[in-house]
Amino acid sequence: MRKLIVAVMVSLDGVIQGPGGPDEDRSGGFALGGWAWPYASDDEAMDGLFARPFSLVLGRRTYDIFAGYWPQVPSDAPHGGIADAFNAATKHVATHHPDTLAWAHSQALGDDPVGALRTLKREDGPDLVTQGSSDLIHQLLASDVVDELRLLVYPVLLGRGKRLFDGDEHPAAFRLASSRTTPTGIVIGRYEREGDVRTGSFAEG
Repeated sequence: MRKLIVAVMVSLDGVIQGPGGPDEDRSGGFALGGWAWPYASDDEAMDGLFARPFSLVLGRRTYDIFAGYWPQVPSDAPHGGIADAFNAATKHVATHHPDTLAWAHSQALGDDPVGALRTLKREDGPDLVTQGSSDLIHQLLASDVVDELRLLVYPVLLGRGKRLFDGDEHPAAFRLASSRTTPTGIVIGRYEREGDVRTGSFAEG
């Protein structure tokens, strides 16, 4: 069995749009692309997520951004290790145009991405890890297929932009498995799926 891990950079007010650069995603008039960059450090922000075998799960917009960048990064460049890992990993892509997936080891998820991921989770293999891909993440959270949330919370308010949670999530309980803070103030929380939402009343105490 494989886990599906949603790993995201998110602002204090829940925005996940365009963390990597000014032109990463300007849709909707978003003008603050690259907001994660000032908080970058030598610390492994993904907390070892890519230190072991993994497969990527990507929406089409994120796939195109990655495919245009990571294959050009030399192994001996900064972030060359991540580039090598991304280039070697299998990429499962939500797309209506599977014939245009030119990045090595890429394959389309088909007409039912959530169903395809349910099938992949039942198979043996490395964990499935999302990056970016806000629209796809919304589908995954609404369909209750996410096993783990890896949230990198940055100390910044952005005010507008695509949100991690859009209000259609399937109710679910998670357990905080680990947490830490990087030298630049990024709070990294690893949350594992843990059954249904439990309710009660303070009046009963």
